[in-house]
Amino acid sequence: MRDLFDLSGKVAIVTGGNGGIGLGMARGLASRGAKIVVAARNAAKSKTAVADLQGFGAEAVALAVDVVDAKSVQALVADAKARFGRIDILINNSGINIRKAPDKMSLDEWRKVLDVNLTGAFACSNAVYPELVRAGGGKIVNIGSMMSIFGAGFAPAYAASKGGIVQYTKACAAAWAKDNIQVNAVLPGWIDTELTRGAREQVPGLHERVLARVMAGRWGVPDDLAGIAAFLCSRASDYLTGTAIPVDGGYSAMG
Repeated sequence: MRDLFDLSGKVAIVTGGNGGIGLGMARGLASRGAKIVVAARNAAKSKTAVADLQGFGAEAVALAVDVVDAKSVQALVADAKARFGRIDILINNSGINIRKAPDKMSLDEWRKVLDVNLTGAFACSNAVYPELVRAGGGKIVNIGSMMSIFGAGFAPAYAASKGGIVQYTKACAAAWAKDNIQVNAVLPGWIDTELTRGAREQVPGLHERVLARVMAGRWGVPDDLAGIAAFLCSRASDYLTGTAIPVDGGYSAMG
């Protein structure tokens, strides 16, 4: 039996793949032989991420995208297909957060978070779907959050968007099973990224509360997501679809 985790010849688009969790997951795919499209807006960060991934011996390119702009998403998919000839994997990782209590959040702020986190995943998935069908199947991984499970008074729009990601994942898994496309969600816990560093600055006592609850006794790092990415994007997970898997150091298992 050949290596179930071998991704040689596979092409993956990772939105928000130029840093944090997205880059950690891209490293996991690159280490297994996948070709990576880093899809993000910050060109300088994307250039650095591509160099990082090339250090694993992977082919990697950076392409600009605005996940809430349908034309931009369609252009991303067309360019990725033109460069590599196929698309096999999509990781919907792009995300933002605006930390305010529900009564302090404006409608525009609410819409902005849901547009990027949830509608962006919808737009990218729909754009990639025909290419996965042409490839004979594929993998989509949507990035949820602990907020898909728990509420937080300081993140109402973010929690709503990530809860929606889980249900959207299940819907796509059911709709596209006939096409040999597996769709799963990953629910990262408290991972040390630019996004969560902002949370620690804005939410008093957050750091201490996280350490007190996480079984692993530490914040996660982006590379803690590399293994789950390789698993969910490889043949090893062909019989797994519609799931939402916490990668949280045991946070969600604690009472």
